[in-house]
Amino acid sequence: MTGTDVRRVALITGGARGLGRAVGEALAAEGAALFLVDILGDRLATTKAELTAQGFTVETFTADIAERAQCIAAVEAAVAAYGRLDVLCNVAAIVRFNHATDVPEAEYARVMAVNAAAPFWFCQAAIPHLIETRGNIVNVASQAGLMGCPYIVPYAASKGAVVQMTKSLAMEYMDAPIRINAVCPGTMATEIGEGNTMPEGIDMAKVLRYSGQRPATQASEVAALIAFVASPAASAVQGAILTADGGVTAG
Repeated sequence: MTGTDVRRVALITGGARGLGRAVGEALAAEGAALFLVDILGDRLATTKAELTAQGFTVETFTADIAERAQCIAAVEAAVAAYGRLDVLCNVAAIVRFNHATDVPEAEYARVMAVNAAAPFWFCQAAIPHLIETRGNIVNVASQAGLMGCPYIVPYAASKGAVVQMTKSLAMEYMDAPIRINAVCPGTMATEIGEGNTMPEGIDMAKVLRYSGQRPATQASEVAALIAFVASPAASAVQGAILTADGGVTAG
């Protein structure tokens, strides 16, 4: 398929599974061609095969987005594959649980690199292409970027950075034909916490304050909001920080 055959092209980080895959399915259902980026090469290949079998147009790129050069290469590969780029969804993220005084330096650095720096490098590389197509960016932040969340301090700091990055980019490009927004999910039923264990000695009452009183949100529910924000129907939505957290940050 050539760029002239495609209505919209969406690059999605973390596209192999979880929320990233759900966002891909939602956008593909609206006719977008997908360019999925993930570090999990085998899982990415499986996702491509499954989505292609549903009739969707999918290309993939395996990358460790903790490295700036790989973020830039992914954007260049997307444009090379389809001839255009219309939507950038920065979804990929990692979370680790620790007492603040026990966070290893390497872990802190990687959380910040994947969650905060990578979205900026993707935006930096994608913005010129998105201005050309009058496209948009949807960054996935978190309720943790809007409120204090114990035992995930680096994650919360990284998501707070995404919130401020989104607002600041939206202001810088307020006079350009591009929209830049963020969606902040709460607790979701995804694999982001896979392999994580809670540290000993935590106060569960503190954890429950950001866990919410409603059931965990499904990835498809958050993906539907992201797809709307990325769509022409949301043409007035610019510089917005939208929550999908079951009301946790309401008060």
